[in-house]
Amino acid sequence: MLENTIAAIGPLDEPAMTAARQLQARLTKPAGSLGALEELSVRLAGLAGSCPPPVPDPAAVAIFAGDHGVHAQRVSPWPQEVTGQMVANFLAGGAVVNAFARQAGASVTVIDVGVAAPLPVPDPSDAAGVDAPDAAGPLDGAAGAGPLDRAAGPDVPQLVDASVRRGTRDMTVTAAMTRDEARAAVEVGISIAEELVDAGVGILLTGDMGIANTTPAAALIAAFTGVDAAETTGRGTGVDDPTYQHKIEVVRAALRRHTPDPADPLGVLAAVGGLEHAALTGFVLGAAARRVPVLLDGVIAVSAALAAAAFAPAAVAAMVAGHRSAEPGATVALRQLGLTPLIDLGLRLGEGTGALLALPVVTGAVRVLHEVATFDSAGVAEK
Repeated sequence: MLENTIAAIGPLDEPAMTAARQLQARLTKPAGSLGALEELSVRLAGLAGSCPPPVPDPAAVAIFAGDHGVHAQRVSPWPQEVTGQMVANFLAGGAVVNAFARQAGASVTVIDVGVAAPLPVPDPSDAAGVDAPDAAGPLDGAAGAGPLDRAAGPDVPQLVDASVRRGTRDMTVTAAMTRDEARAAVEVGISIAEELVDAGVGILLTGDMGIANTTPAAALIAAFTGVDAAETTGRGTGVDDPTYQHKIEVVRAALRRHTPDPADPLGVLAAVGGLEHAALTGFVLGAAARRVPVLLDGVIAVSAALAAAAFAPAAVAAMVAGHRSAEPGATVALRQLGLTPLIDLGLRLGEGTGALLALPVVTGAVRVLHEVATFDSAGVAEK
């Protein structure tokens, strides 16, 4: 699956991009007055191979969830159990990502690719759109898990059971995953992207959940860019100064142990990545192969995007940077990818929240090509 997906990723369609630029020049506005939105609309035309490109609707955010063996190195003040508890919150509709998804009209799918604890049974009384619950439901089994239910409504968060293993190993002691496990996680992401596109989704949004997952993200960004861990490591959920310095040293220790080769993206993911990072890598590759835009969230997503670009450089054409995470590694990764974020609000929550806030910007860029009159059609004189 991975090789076939990579082989399907091609360059942007130049005639469609030329047509989009020419259309932008005829619209009733000063040339260039929409700034970065104009070039975004051109790139999306090239991705779709048509001008104007399809309006990116409906939207779907996929939240890949996993746990991390490196949590044992005390890189996060939060207990590992919070990963599963937050999955319960997503499924009950009570997280920030749910609120933003309802606002944007986007569906929410949670994919267990490696959560350590048994996952929750959603409580039907906690319907999406109601006030957030005071606490997550009991972790008493995997009911509700299984393949994506295309018949479910967009307001009903879905849980997909695609666990590769119950959390990664401690990357400071051994490789976080075997190569086979990393490949399996990548292919989970590809499969989810394909199912969502087959269901009619017009734009894919990245989401993530995993206590301690900013530590492997920092290691991935350092491995793929060559930048020191001090520049790629952030405070995650808000660690104090001593924990922050310790976290940097943990990332450096993992990189020294494995010396990952950026020319071998599967090996890098296996050595220092997370299961959700690997799955997000596949999700991005799957979007690019189907020529559907993928709206990146924060530092977890852009670390995975670096891996996707290492597998297939042309995949970058499908990527849209939703926002600039407050995590410093995100800026390092975006610079390497050559992507400019659409918004910059100092966010560092993850879950897909920044991507959801940026979604109307992407939609607006495309609607301009569909709905704005040309000078000729409107009878407006040009300068």
